[in-house]
Amino acid sequence: MILKIKFSILIFCLGIVMPLLAQAQNNEELDRKYDYYFHEATRLRIQKKYDASYDMLQHCLAIRPHSPSALYELAQYYIVLKQNERGTATMAEAVKYAPDNYWYAQGLANLYVQQNKLDEAAELLEEMAKRFPSKIDVTYSLLQVYSRQANFDKSIELLDKLEVRFGKNEQISMQKFAIYDQQGEDNKAMAELKSLADEFPTDYRYQVILGDAYLQKEKYQQAYDIYQQILKAEPDNAMAMYSLAAYYEQTGQTEKYDQQLNSVLLNRKVDSDTKADVMRRLIIRNESSHKDSTIVINLFDRIMEQEPDEAQLPLLYAQYLYSKNMKDKAVPVLNQVLQIEPTNTVARMTLLGEAVNKQDYDWVIDLCQTGTEANPDMLEFYYYLAVGYNQTQRTDSVVSVCQRALQHVTEDSESNVVSDFYAILGDAYHTKKMMPETYEAYEKALEYNSNNIMALNNYAYYLSLERRDLDRAEEMSYKTVKAEPNNATYLDTYAWILFEKANYEQAKIYIDQALQNDDSLSAEVLEHCGDIYFHTGDTTKAVEFWQKAKDNGSKSNSIDQKIKQKKYVR
Repeated sequence: MILKIKFSILIFCLGIVMPLLAQAQNNEELDRKYDYYFHEATRLRIQKKYDASYDMLQHCLAIRPHSPSALYELAQYYIVLKQNERGTATMAEAVKYAPDNYWYAQGLANLYVQQNKLDEAAELLEEMAKRFPSKIDVTYSLLQVYSRQANFDKSIELLDKLEVRFGKNEQISMQKFAIYDQQGEDNKAMAELKSLADEFPTDYRYQVILGDAYLQKEKYQQAYDIYQQILKAEPDNAMAMYSLAAYYEQTGQTEKYDQQLNSVLLNRKVDSDTKADVMRRLIIRNESSHKDSTIVINLFDRIMEQEPDEAQLPLLYAQYLYSKNMKDKAVPVLNQVLQIEPTNTVARMTLLGEAVNKQDYDWVIDLCQTGTEANPDMLEFYYYLAVGYNQTQRTDSVVSVCQRALQHVTEDSESNVVSDFYAILGDAYHTKKMMPETYEAYEKALEYNSNNIMALNNYAYYLSLERRDLDRAEEMSYKTVKAEPNNATYLDTYAWILFEKANYEQAKIYIDQALQNDDSLSAEVLEHCGDIYFHTGDTTKAVEFWQKAKDNGSKSNSIDQKIKQKKYVR
């Protein structure tokens, strides 16, 4: 009997345990499948195979319908696809099934704010503040939401809690001041600033802020008393000096305002940052009241006499002069900036623009030579230096500077800029009659930028002059004509290549277009016109073009023969 009972118990236990074991094994198998699909979804997303990744996430949800990780990832896809409501709902599900995941909750809060669902955002952030008390970002996000809701009471309550936690500080006090001010509660607003100033009695900046607030509210005597108190303790306090100037201006004491402003700007003990800030404010005030710009200019001139070794103020002065279209007066100021600070690229590039506009290539060369020394990694200075050398026919220097520039090329360098250097190098090599090097340079130029119009045109033209690779030359030249159909130079090149391929009628079409787009063609182009017209049967017109080419200084060995014999001579 005892044996039967034990056997029955065993059977009973097995009846309970076996299904549990089977269920556990089934769960493990589902977990393995889920993990596989989820990792695949992640891998495919990294490979930017978004459709396949999305499908994997759907498999995940088929296995675990309430999986927070899959729901969160799917929500991202819905948002990208502009399915905002579906994305938000899916994100909310992820948060529901993983309430302790801070990042999911933060993502949902951000979505609520972006969609202007401020009540939902506030409710979620309030819950997050309780659940994640160490996350200070939640508090600041909640503060922003309260601000957008114009929920002043809760904003103040939250700021008070922050003040208890972190102590009194400028950021919190100024936010409380702004809220009270917005509500029109002047007494509370001023009390908040006074409390801040009392908390830090040796930091006169807070005293100035308090005085400025009184000034803003037209409580002039209180503001004046505070400024005087600060200046008695610290006579060179720049903030108080400037605020006192503002007091004089606001109360109509013009003479004292000017004197006080000068005491700030012409005081050697006041740092240049403060002076620059004062000058910016003065410029804004001067512009808004449409006052004569000579007031600002005279002040700048006087300041610069006292600040010979500081670049910030001269640069601000130059910017102001440019805004007044007084570029010539700005040039010596910018030169002063470069003497003080040779690496100042803003000043150098501004001067370079002036030099290029005036086609003063000696000036360009001077600016860029020192520019490459001061900023050796800035390819722009090498480029304009090469242009300057090219314009002054210093071919060896062009080659040298391009080679130097190419030594500074990195993976981050703009391919178009690198291409231009090789194109310039190709032109220089051609001038030196180094044809293999010429073509190699052009090939490199097109390797970096297959649409480099200058390289395409010159490469094609030089090939045509040697009567080689004419099919490729035609292909390259056609790209330039297609890009700039009214460019006489490109039209001439294309016409000449067609001429060399004995396609005279089509060549005439393009050389005529070149004539229509530029009536001041070079001797070389005019001679091309004559050659093409001769081969299309118009000898009279051909001779006229050859004569014009000669009159324009043609250096062709055959031009005299063409005119004399009235026929084409190669």
